[in-house]
This record gives sequence, C-alpha cells and structure tokens, in this order.
Amino acid sequence: MDNIVKVTMADLKMAEPPNKIRTMGLGSCVGIILYDEKSHLCGMAHIMLPSSKLSKQGTLNRAKYADTAIEDLLLNLKKKQAPLFRLKAKMAGGAQMFTFASSSEAMRIGPRNIEAVRTELKTRNIPLISEDVGGGNGRTIEFDPKTCLLEVRTVNKEVKTI
Repeated sequence: MDNIVKVTMADLKMAEPPNKIRTMGLGSCVGIILYDEKSHLCGMAHIMLPSSKLSKQGTLNRAKYADTAIEDLLLNLKKKQAPLFRLKAKMAGGAQMFTFASSSEAMRIGPRNIEAVRTELKTRNIPLISEDVGGGNGRTIEFDPKTCLLEVRTVNKEVKTI
C-alpha cells in the first residue's frame, strides 16, 4: 500500500516513491508540483496568494506565496540532489470560487495565482508540462513521483489524469 504525503494549505513538502503526495481543498489556491522524471524526486506546494509582497505579517510563511514557495521547492529539491535543469512542473487549481459584483483585480485571486505561478516557472526556465486550472470548482490533486502522473479530482466532475 502506498503512503500519502499530505500537503496542507500554505504548506510544501517533498516526496519520492513509493510515496505519493496530495493536497486537498484547492479553490482559488494553486497546487504546484516540481519533479524530476529520472530521479523520481518531487515537491508540492499549496499556494494561496501570488506574491510575498502581499504579506502583512511579521513572520513570512514562504509556502503561502507563489514566488517564495517555488523558490523553496527548488532549494529543497537541490538539497536532495535533484538536477534542477531537468525539473518539470504540473499545476492545478486557481478557480474563481465566488462571483462578485465588482470586477476588482484584488478579488480575482485564482487567476492571479495561476499567472504568478506561470511567471515564476518561466523566469526559472522550468517547463510547465500540464495544468488543470480555472473554472469555478474546488480540486484535490495527487501526484505519483514514480509515474509522474497527476490525478485531479474536481468537485462535480470526472477524475482526470494529467
């Protein structure tokens, strides 16, 4: 039986076979997975907001923001000897969970999270292999570092593998 490494909101963790890695309750949040197909190392972050510049707290939870979470995933993968030049990414989430009368940019958290992750990956030359983003429903994702497949369970929809 496989063990599951659970990533909670504003959290990041690493996994390798035979373990799988999962995060639940992705609404406007984005689940990002960085992985290496050959060493089967991977890391997942459950990102809540696009930029650490939005932090108003004295102590920064780096896993909460796209810019700092991806940086920390890279540092953790480097510590485990994953060759950074071979890393690839998959992501899911970033739904627009609520409809607002205002079209304020601040209320578009899901789409802003998606764009922030894409920008961070592009800046760091990490190819985004697949994604299941947007829409209006929550998701649970589970990544198997052995097969490099991401299972996406979306509320009121069929399970898909990307």
